[in-house]
Amino acid sequence: MKPPFLTRTFRRALFVGVALCLNLLGCFSATAQTFAKGGDTSWLQQMEANGYKFYNEQGVEQDCFQILKSKGINSIRLRVWVNPSMVDWVNGHCSPAEVVQMATRAKNLGFRLMIDFHYSDSWADPGQQTKPAAWASHSFQQLQQDVYDHTFSVMTALKNNGVTPEWVQVGNEIPNGMLWPEGNATNFAQLTQLINQGYEAVKAVSPASKVVVHLDKGHDNARFRSFFDRLTANGGKYDVIGLSYYPYWLNQDYSVSISGLQQNLTDLASRYGKPVIVAEVGADCTNQPQNAYDMLVAVQNAVAAVPNGQGLGVFYWEPQGYRSFSGYQLSAWGNDGKPSPALNAFLVTPTAPPPTAPITNLLANPSFEANGATTQNPTAWSTWANNTANQAADKTETGGQHGTYRLTHWLGTPYQASTFQLLNGLPNGTYTLRAWVLNGGGQKACHLYAHNLNGVEKTVALPVTEAWAQIQITGIQVSKGQCEIGLWSDANAGNWCSLDNVEFFQTSAPALSSTGPAAAVTSRLYPNPVTDVLTLTLPTGVGAATVRIYSATGQPVLTRTLTSSPAGQRLNVSGLAAGLYQVRLEGGGRLETHKFIKQ
Repeated sequence: MKPPFLTRTFRRALFVGVALCLNLLGCFSATAQTFAKGGDTSWLQQMEANGYKFYNEQGVEQDCFQILKSKGINSIRLRVWVNPSMVDWVNGHCSPAEVVQMATRAKNLGFRLMIDFHYSDSWADPGQQTKPAAWASHSFQQLQQDVYDHTFSVMTALKNNGVTPEWVQVGNEIPNGMLWPEGNATNFAQLTQLINQGYEAVKAVSPASKVVVHLDKGHDNARFRSFFDRLTANGGKYDVIGLSYYPYWLNQDYSVSISGLQQNLTDLASRYGKPVIVAEVGADCTNQPQNAYDMLVAVQNAVAAVPNGQGLGVFYWEPQGYRSFSGYQLSAWGNDGKPSPALNAFLVTPTAPPPTAPITNLLANPSFEANGATTQNPTAWSTWANNTANQAADKTETGGQHGTYRLTHWLGTPYQASTFQLLNGLPNGTYTLRAWVLNGGGQKACHLYAHNLNGVEKTVALPVTEAWAQIQITGIQVSKGQCEIGLWSDANAGNWCSLDNVEFFQTSAPALSSTGPAAAVTSRLYPNPVTDVLTLTLPTGVGAATVRIYSATGQPVLTRTLTSSPAGQRLNVSGLAAGLYQVRLEGGGRLETHKFIKQ
């Protein structure tokens, strides 16, 4: 008798060979070229078995799948449990046999399929990853065999029914691992081995199926980088990164975290070279149908915006599981059996936003990287506090949103503090201020602000959020050439917030009078790129200007006072390291920024 792993290896090779031959013969038809608009409908079979009916918007009874298809859904996701309870409506069923039956039905109706292996007898998520009862006493080596055999068995049963899933999840929401305690993320080497066994089993039966590794809190870039950096370092095998996104469970509107989701999707696709898919999304479609609709459109657009077609699609979790059956708050179905109008969002064609014009950020050291270490006085920023001791509330520290450092307000006693920049010589016009923030909450006040020194201040409160969120203030009017921007905290002992990657830029200028003087020309700098000497020419009427040059990280590297000359002023930059630099010129009541490349 062959040892289990040897038997498995032989069986794997046999199925890979057969599958590849079938593929070469054209027996497999891929549909991966279109955007996936999906629904996880794992409750549907037991709902139907217990008499639940589904009606279209006109009140006509229809097959639930047909209604979903009429709403633009083209893909179905189904969870599979190992040995579930078959009498518990909500927390049971989803057995391998039931999943095969439902997958076959969905496939015959033209849906694409995602299969979600929980490797449990019931729910698996970040707070619970309970081993199936039949595996409870198994050694780690046997658990690897269990994962392989269970995955192989279900995939084979699907294949025997003519079903080829386009995507297969190995584990459900596993930032903390799966099959605890052996597969806990505290032992990432073992977790990786379990994931790889699932991967190998999927590929042995269906080489074309894409294996998905799936985490929750899809807006939290640090969470995903931490996990997938470790998975990569341990030799983890996967094809697609899956994300869950539920603003409702974050106790915040989607507008707070949608930019974080967008950035995370793009970063993951770039950093790991893998496509991304929102495997679960949900919203309060009963109490806030319009907000839910808007959120679903925004999420689809965020996925569609991932460069190079690496955003695959979006799946709504249990849209049909209406509350009289499930008690689930985020169902997208009414107790009258009709779909929520929020599902009409899947009828919208996802569109990536048009490329935005590059901005000129007028702030120095906007990402707090200039000092290169924790500091109480970050370069280019000023601090105010209600007393000298509370100056200590303001400092930079590691844990930046995208770089190494961030600004943090924190003190063990109550404090009032602001960290700010005062900008002078601004052209009159309209500006936007935006920044990435974290906030532990509890303050009397905590906001980003812009004060134009003409008696008008605009603010936006920092949301309470454990993951970086981008906030902004638009429509800031500058009429006297000055604006102060900053972060303000009126906090209790132990309250904290963080700020990073701050941007302040002009969005429009006042209209020019047709009878007024011609618009002033800007300064010129050349050659660009430059090797040794950079020449700057000031506009007519500007007798002198202060020139400051900053590195790409915001570190000041050169300051000079220049006078106007037809031939221009020459700056020796031969001592600068090769790279991108920003030039700020202040003088004559104006402020300009330019960039140049040092070769």
